[in-house]
Amino acid sequence: MTSSPSRTTLLREGADGRAVHDVGGMDFGPIDRDEHDLALWEKRTDAMLILLCSKKNVFTIDAMRRVIEDYGQQAYDRTTYYEKWIRAIRNLLVEQEIVSPDEVEKRMAELASVHRANGRRVSAETIDWAKGGAA
Repeated sequence: MTSSPSRTTLLREGADGRAVHDVGGMDFGPIDRDEHDLALWEKRTDAMLILLCSKKNVFTIDAMRRVIEDYGQQAYDRTTYYEKWIRAIRNLLVEQEIVSPDEVEKRMAELASVHRANGRRVSAETIDWAKGGAA
């Protein structure tokens, strides 16, 4: 396993020294408080997190928090709750040397091809490996 990663938490612009993830009390507009059903991928993300943290001890919730808190401001602000989770899971699996970035990219390309062949929409967006933001 590689050495322990260092924190690279960035500061939020114009927020008096607050970190990117420290948004409590800031004005981001109204909060949608309506209940909604989770999408299948969100349920699977939650299940993966439980499996990897609680059942297999691959990494900890603290490691998840570290990765998410280290996202840059733009990536943090424009990703949803479960998008942050799935990107952090991906980055931690690579950080823990369970899979390589090339293995992840290859599998994602295979899945995109299958989805396109079945008439499903596939995003062209790529995700930066360093901070979970869009490339």
